[in-house]
Amino acid sequence: MRWLRRLSLRARLLLVSVVALSVGLAAGGVVLVGVLNFALLRAVNAEALDTAEAVAKLIDQGSLSDPISVSPGMQVQVVDSGNRVRAVSATADRLVPILYPEELKALPNGQGVVIPGDRIGLRGAVRVVAVGAGLPTDPLRVLVARSTADVAQGVHLLRVTLLIAFPLLVILLGAVSWRVVGAALGPVEALRTGAEEITGGARPGRLPVPDSRDEIHRLAVTLNGMLHRLDAARARQRAFVADAAHELRSPLTNMRTELEVAQRLRDSTDWPALADDLLTDVDRLSRLVDDLLLLARADDAATRAATAPTEAVELGHLLAEVAARYPGVAYTRPAVPLATKGERDALGRVVANLLDNATRHAASQVRLGVAADGAYQRISVVDDGPGIRAADRERVFQRFTRLDDGRARDAGGSGLGLAIVRELVRRHGGTVTLSDAGPGLRVDVRLPVT
Repeated sequence: MRWLRRLSLRARLLLVSVVALSVGLAAGGVVLVGVLNFALLRAVNAEALDTAEAVAKLIDQGSLSDPISVSPGMQVQVVDSGNRVRAVSATADRLVPILYPEELKALPNGQGVVIPGDRIGLRGAVRVVAVGAGLPTDPLRVLVARSTADVAQGVHLLRVTLLIAFPLLVILLGAVSWRVVGAALGPVEALRTGAEEITGGARPGRLPVPDSRDEIHRLAVTLNGMLHRLDAARARQRAFVADAAHELRSPLTNMRTELEVAQRLRDSTDWPALADDLLTDVDRLSRLVDDLLLLARADDAATRAATAPTEAVELGHLLAEVAARYPGVAYTRPAVPLATKGERDALGRVVANLLDNATRHAASQVRLGVAADGAYQRISVVDDGPGIRAADRERVFQRFTRLDDGRARDAGGSGLGLAIVRELVRRHGGTVTLSDAGPGLRVDVRLPVT
C-alpha cells in the first residue's frame, strides 16, 4: 500500500469512490439478476401449474379435447397409473411420458421438477409440474412442461447489458467525481497556497476564507484565529524582549558610567560610596531578572496548562509575615483563620509586590487587611497616594507599564509588579481589582475559600 500513500489526496479520494461505486454496482447487479431470474422462474412455474389445474378440471368434467390446446412453448400429457399416455397436446409425444417412472413417482402432487429440454425436444431447461386428476378408480396425472429458454435468454441479455453499462457508468461517474473532488478540494489548495505565501512573506498573515459555510470554512476561520494569536504572541514577545533589554540596559549603563568615571578619577573617587551605588544597581538588576524569570515560568505554565501546587495556606499568618518586613504598613491579624489553597511563596510574592507598590507611592500610610467575602478570601492593600485614573487601571497590569508619575528611576519600579500579581492570582483562580480609596488606591485580591 506504499504506492497508495504516494498518490495525491484527490487521486486517493477518487480511487476510493470508484472502488466503492464499482463494488456497489457489482453487488446491485448480482442481486438484480438473481431476483429477476427467481421472479421469472416463479412465473413460469405458476403458469405451468395453472395450465395443469385447468386440464385436470377439464378431465374431471369429461370435456378434455384431444389434442389439448395449450400456449406455445408448453407440452401437456395425461398419464395413467401404468405410465401410459392417455392424452397430449399438439407438440407432445404420444408414446413416451415426459418424466421417467421413478421421477413421476417421486414428484408430489402440485410440485415441479427441472429436466433437460432436449429430452422432449425443447430448448434449454424445462420446468415440469404434475397435478392429479380423474376418478379414484382410474387416477390420472397431468404433466405440463414449460420451457425456461426465454427466461434464460432474458436474464442473459440483462447480464450482458449490465456488464457493458456498468463500466461505462463507472467511467462517467469517475470523471464527474474527479471534477467534484477537485472543486471540493479547491479551497484546501487555496489554504495551502496562502500558507506558503505567508511563510515566504509574500502576503499578510491571513488565509483566504471560502464563501461556503462548511468544514473548510470553519478550518480557515480557525487557522486565521491561530495565526492572529501567533502574531499577537510574537508581537508580545518582541515587545517583552525590547522592554526587558531597555530595563536591563539602564542599570548596566549607569554601572558602566560610574566605573569609567572612577577609573579616570582614581585618586578622588569615594570607593565605599561607589560600591554602595553599584550594589544598589546590582540589587535592581537581580530583582528585574527574578521578575523576568517568574513571568517566563508563568508563561510556560500557561502554555502547558500547568496548575500551581495546591496546599492549604492560612492568609492571616502569611500576611503577618510579609507585613513585618514593611514597618510603615498597618496590619491587624484577623481573629479567625482564613484559609485558601495555593502556593505559599507565590501568594507571599503577590502581597509583597502590592506592598512595594503601595509604600512607593503612599503619602503617609499603607493599610493591609484580609477578610472573608462569600466564596472568596479578600486581601486589601490601601494607600493614600495619588491613585490611578480609571482609564489606566487595566493598562497598569501590562508588562513594563509605568504611568507618567512613576517613571523616575528613584521610584524603583520596573513596571512588572502588577503584571506578576495578576499572573499569580490568575493561576490561583482569583481576581485583582483596582478602585479609588479617596484619596489613594485600593487593591483587592480575591482568592477562593478552601
